[in-house]
Amino acid sequence: MSQLSLRNLSKSYGAFTVFDGLNLEADAGEIIVVFGGSGTGKTILLRLIAGVEDQTSGTVELNGEDMTDVPPERRNVGMAFQNFALFPHMSARENIAAPLRAKSASESALNAGIDRVSKLLKIDRVLGHAPRELSNGQKQRTSLARALAAEPKFLLLDDPLRNVDAKLRYEMRLELPRLLRQSGATVLYVTQDYKEAMALADRIAVLQGGKFVQVATPQDIYEKPATLQVARLFGDPVINTLDVTLQAQGKGAAADVAGYKISIPGNVQSHVSKTVVLAMRPDAVTLNTSKSGVKATVMAITPLNERTVLLLQAENGWEFLASLSAAAETPKAGSTVTAHFESSDIHLFDKETGERLHG
Repeated sequence: MSQLSLRNLSKSYGAFTVFDGLNLEADAGEIIVVFGGSGTGKTILLRLIAGVEDQTSGTVELNGEDMTDVPPERRNVGMAFQNFALFPHMSARENIAAPLRAKSASESALNAGIDRVSKLLKIDRVLGHAPRELSNGQKQRTSLARALAAEPKFLLLDDPLRNVDAKLRYEMRLELPRLLRQSGATVLYVTQDYKEAMALADRIAVLQGGKFVQVATPQDIYEKPATLQVARLFGDPVINTLDVTLQAQGKGAAADVAGYKISIPGNVQSHVSKTVVLAMRPDAVTLNTSKSGVKATVMAITPLNERTVLLLQAENGWEFLASLSAAAETPKAGSTVTAHFESSDIHLFDKETGERLHG
């Protein structure tokens, strides 16, 4: 049985609907990252699960129990808010201790819990400070520490790394999954950062337009995006796209990509003669010296440490990106190259709906 279940969950404010009919199942100890842009309702979703707000319809179930009439303090949920929500009259230490005191923890257990999370989050030296004396990053980590200290069964984390510096954010992406798994809690983690989502999640729930458009592992989100919009959101540089008209090829299909005919994988015969969106990741574009491929001119070169990104322009004017490893030989700007795409790396999407057309 799932530990957390959302069943046809809806939330509206008057005539404005935030989301309508959300469904999600999370197993015990699973880390699910809710990913979406600003204004998609991610924070509101966490507040509904925590019981801070009431849903318009549908149910939130924790451990198989409908939480509709259960107050927040009885849900065994820890939450780190994006706006910190620290008690201003308490020190950082007392803020972290608050949920432990609410559970009547012994003094030794309280001290052990505070020491454990404060050292991990690197705030052990500011435990005596009031919130007004903390930087935004320290406030964010104190809020996160408070959510973790009481070891709740459910953790709701509202973009907890948003206000920390780049170095600490990188370190926490490595450390946080270990900490969360040690806690044994079922985690819903909200973020707008796709790299954070990929690094932390067992599964990612992509929230767009008031619904989950895809719930899948990070690998499946990247390799088999359910929609063109999801494909564009996950990956840097952004995925290349080109409108093409599918042609019949034996029992399958093919497309003309800037003068280069490429076979299309999967069962897409029903889309022959239709215009669709063909897409491929920049890191799937290879440059070779064979005659097979798209002839293109190198328009710009952008070194990115371990990768080099090339802006290429095909002879028909189509511009696309190639991402090469640092070890690969980089052609000169203005030179002509041959870009090659493997059929297995091609993604195909419906031009009108943006939905994926093949497995």
